[in-house]
Amino acid sequence: GEVLPELQGRLHGVAARVPVPDGSVVDLFAKLDKNVSYQDIHDVVQAAAATPDMQGILEFTDKPIVSSDIIGNSHSSIYDSGFTGVTGGHYVRVLNWYDNEWGYSSRVCDLIQKLSQWN
Repeated sequence: GEVLPELQGRLHGVAARVPVPDGSVVDLFAKLDKNVSYQDIHDVVQAAAATPDMQGILEFTDKPIVSSDIIGNSHSSIYDSGFTGVTGGHYVRVLNWYDNEWGYSSRVCDLIQKLSQWN
């Protein structure tokens, strides 16, 4: 609500460190205007992860993972399809893991690479 006032009352999320070095998770809840299904959410995230703009940033996984599995993963967000939930068609929960040190460092390297292309 404070950063994006137009989403006030529509999103609720938690980011927490998990009991491994550098591992974190975002547990995001959203209220949508239209009905969606579990498969709708998966399809959208999987399609987004396959786009050139999201390569190396968003990863889709349908394999069961735990916090230690994401250590050293350079993606900024690893979408955990096993934790996705839809309630009443309008309320969505998604869970995304990230290595808060390696993922951040990877994005800094991406930025440096982009800046080096400027004349």
